[in-house]
Amino acid sequence: MIEGSIGMACKCSVERRSIIYCNNLKEFCYDRERRKFNRKNLRNVSMIPIFKRSLSRWRPVSGKRCILSMDVREKSRSTLFESSKHKKVPIYVMMPIDSFGIDTSGAPRIRKIKALTISLKALKLAGVHGIAVEVWWGIVERFFPHAYNWSLYEELFKLVSEMGLKLQVALSFHSNVHLSSRVQGVSLPQWIIEIGRDNKDIYYQDQNGFPNGDYLTLGVDNLPLFSGRTAVQCYEDFISSFACKFDSLMGTIIEEVCVGLGPSGELRYPAHPFEDGRWQFPGIGAFQCYDKYMMEDLRSVAWQEGKGDWANKGPPKVGGDYNSFPTDVPFFEEGDGSFVSDYGHFFLEWYSDRLLRHADDILGVAGRLLGKGKYEEKSVRMVVKIGLLYWWYHTLSHPAELTAGYYNTAFRDGYDSLTSILSRHGAALQISCFEMLDNETPQTFMCSPEGLLHQIRTASKKRVVELTGRNAHERFDEAGLKQIHSNCYDPHKESVRSFTYFRMNDKIFRVENWNNFVPFVRKMSTDL
Repeated sequence: MIEGSIGMACKCSVERRSIIYCNNLKEFCYDRERRKFNRKNLRNVSMIPIFKRSLSRWRPVSGKRCILSMDVREKSRSTLFESSKHKKVPIYVMMPIDSFGIDTSGAPRIRKIKALTISLKALKLAGVHGIAVEVWWGIVERFFPHAYNWSLYEELFKLVSEMGLKLQVALSFHSNVHLSSRVQGVSLPQWIIEIGRDNKDIYYQDQNGFPNGDYLTLGVDNLPLFSGRTAVQCYEDFISSFACKFDSLMGTIIEEVCVGLGPSGELRYPAHPFEDGRWQFPGIGAFQCYDKYMMEDLRSVAWQEGKGDWANKGPPKVGGDYNSFPTDVPFFEEGDGSFVSDYGHFFLEWYSDRLLRHADDILGVAGRLLGKGKYEEKSVRMVVKIGLLYWWYHTLSHPAELTAGYYNTAFRDGYDSLTSILSRHGAALQISCFEMLDNETPQTFMCSPEGLLHQIRTASKKRVVELTGRNAHERFDEAGLKQIHSNCYDPHKESVRSFTYFRMNDKIFRVENWNNFVPFVRKMSTDL
C-alpha cells in the first residue's frame, strides 16, 4: 500500500496479498480455490424484494430513534438533485500517505516539502481541481486533551491555496500505523493510547478478544472515559476547533469535508484487518462487537426483547476465522441459528443499527459545526465514506458485508437505512471501486463490484443523496480510467459530484502513466 521513494505514497500499492488488481487478480491463487464448494449457499441471485419467510418478526432494536424505519417520502434535508449530466466532475488527488512526520522534538512536520510543491504544480497544470488531505486527530490533539496544534495544516493549506488548488479535507479519527512497516504512520492521540493501555475495551474486539487499536469502539460513544468526555464529545470538540481555525477557508478553499466514522475513515466495523495480516482476500471477516461495552449493550437489548438466552454472546454458529469462506461457517448458510433465523435477524439488526446510530450522532454534530446553516451559501459539502465489500456478493448472505456492519443480503437492502440517515443530515456519500469491472475479479469468490455499486447508487437516488466517487486500486491504464469516467458520467444516472483519486505518488509522474492520467483529468473536467 505504500511507496516511499519521494514521499509520495499510494494506498493501492500496499503489500496486499489479498486484493491484486486487474490481470494479476485473475491469477490470484488461494489454496481453497481448488476445493469443491457446497454450492447450496453460493447461488447467483439478484435482490429479492420479499423473503418467503418473514424476517420482520422482531421490531427494530434502535430504541426510540426508529432510524431503520424511515419512510421513503421523509422530508429530506438534502438539496434536490439538479440534472448534473452536463456538469464537470472535479478531481481531487489524495495526498501521499507518508506526507507527514513527527520530528525529534515531537512536533508535526510536512515531509519532503520541495518534492510535494513540484508535484502540486504539475497536478494543477494537468487540470486537477484540488487536493484531498487527511487531517489526523493523532497529529492535531496528539499529547493532551484539548491541546490542538494546527500548525502543520496551516502551512499545508497555505501551500495548496497558493498553487490555485482547492481542498477536500478528511477528518480522520482513526490510525494508520499498521499500513506498512516501511513508513511511519499516524497513531491515535497519545493520551488515548495511554487510556487504552489500562482499558483495552475502548477498542473493538473480535470473538477471541483480540483488539483493533485503529479506532475507538462505538460502544464508548456516550461513555465519559476520556478525561471526562465521551468519544462523541471528543470528536465534536475536534470538529469545532477545526471549523473555528479554518473558518476563512470554508466554502472558498475547503469545498468538501469528509467526516471520519470508522477505520480508514469509513462507516464500518474493522472486520477485515489486512494491515496486521489477520485477514486476506477473500475471507469473510469477523464480527467486531466483543468489547465489554458492546456486549453490555447487546445484553440490554436482548433482555428488552425478552430473550435472555441471547444476552451474553454473539452468533453461536460463527466459528471459523477472518479468512473463512461462507461454506465454512453455519451462520452464513440457512437453518437454525443462521443469518435467516430469528436470532440471526435480531443480532444483525442490532449490529448494523449501532453503526447507524454512531453515524447519526456524529453527523448531527458535524452538520451543525461545518455547514448546514453556517456555510450553506459557500457550499461546503459534508461527505461520508463507506466500504465496498464486493466479494461474496452473489451469495445469499453477503458475509463480507454483514461482518462490516452492512445488513445487506439477497433478501434485504442494507443501504436504504444508511442513505436515509445521510439524507436527513444533508451529507453526500463517497463510494469506491469506480475503476473495477466484474470480469476483472475472480468469479470463484462470487464478486460483483459493479452489482454492489449499482445497488448503492440506486439507494442513494431513492433517498436523494449526492454521490462522490473514488478508486480502490491504483489505475493508470486506459481501461481502468475509462471505467472511472463511465461510472462518473453514467448516461442513465446522475453524475457524481466529485472524484477522489487514491493517491499521489511517484508512479503518477512516470511518462507512460502521466500520458494517460492527464487526458483522463481533462476529459473529466469537460462539460458533457
